[in-house]
Amino acid sequence: MGSVKSRREMYAEATRAALIEAATELFTRHGFAATSLEDVASAAQVTRGAVYHHFAGKQALFEAVLDEQELHMTKRISTAVAQHSDPWDGAIDAIDTFLDLCCDPVYSRIVWQEGPTALGLARWHECEEKYAYGLVETSVNALIEAGYLEPKAVDTTIRFTFQIFGAAGMTLADTPAADKPRVMDECADVMRRMLGGLRAQ
Repeated sequence: MGSVKSRREMYAEATRAALIEAATELFTRHGFAATSLEDVASAAQVTRGAVYHHFAGKQALFEAVLDEQELHMTKRISTAVAQHSDPWDGAIDAIDTFLDLCCDPVYSRIVWQEGPTALGLARWHECEEKYAYGLVETSVNALIEAGYLEPKAVDTTIRFTFQIFGAAGMTLADTPAADKPRVMDECADVMRRMLGGLRAQ
């Protein structure tokens, strides 16, 4: 029985992964509103019943897609920061890595363009804080401990920094592909100067 259960679990995991992969492609290409669960089931080569076995509905499926994108984001940024022994260098690399990811058509469309519509602003903000806020909080505290930032208005500093990352993400999502490299460089420059303005004297 154990082996049978194991095979079932493996099949269930494979089915769920296939649904998320298919949904990611369709949500990116057509958007949340124009994608149906039937479209996802067909692309994943499963029945609609299989979709409902794993997800309560289209919004729940979208949230799973967004979660996967955000997990990918946190992993990329954490990996980039971990390569630096100096927290300041890590923070600068985190900015560059984040902005580069925001130019990715899948991440940008799912997180910044479709997310607010698919989940509603309140739930979307909750998802953003679930992943990105912790990264910002860790980075700001590391900069304070290293003496780069003064330990003043820490919670407000974290909140403002988090909002700056969000503003950059939205800006790049709304920028035409041809202009993204220029706007990404401008965002990087502004964010670095803002961070530099907080640096302890």
